[in-house]
Amino acid sequence: MIRLTFSLNGRPVRLRTAADKRLVDLLRQDLGLTGTKEACGAGECGACTVLMDGEPRLSCLTLAAQAEGRELTTIEGLAPAGELHPVQRAFVERGAVQCGFCTPGMALSAAALLARNPSPSAQETRQALAGNLCRCTGYQKIVEAIQAAAAALEAEP
Repeated sequence: MIRLTFSLNGRPVRLRTAADKRLVDLLRQDLGLTGTKEACGAGECGACTVLMDGEPRLSCLTLAAQAEGRELTTIEGLAPAGELHPVQRAFVERGAVQCGFCTPGMALSAAALLARNPSPSAQETRQALAGNLCRCTGYQKIVEAIQAAAAALEAEP
């Protein structure tokens, strides 16, 4: 067992866990944050994407121990005040979701992209989503939603 201290969705977390526990399991099973999905378990699909220090990270390939001293954001923390993040709002408004299974990972990857590049081109957006697979849609509505979110974020005071 190891002790971990990290920030999760803006709140401090201190806990003990198995040294070999994956981050996805810690989030879902121990902390009840089921917005983080596991699909492939092999880092191929991006459904388990979380942000670690603002960068997308595949939680199925990350040991929980790697969260020590870090800042983690899950889909539950993307809109901490209860109001949808512009990416989430744009996904809904633009019909960029189908079954929704990939949406948390997509939204977090998109939020990370917009944090480092507030005006990405469609090609840059597609590149940023290269590690996130959706089996229900073509990616056009997803890209359009991210472009709309970028415009909304630019328009904010």
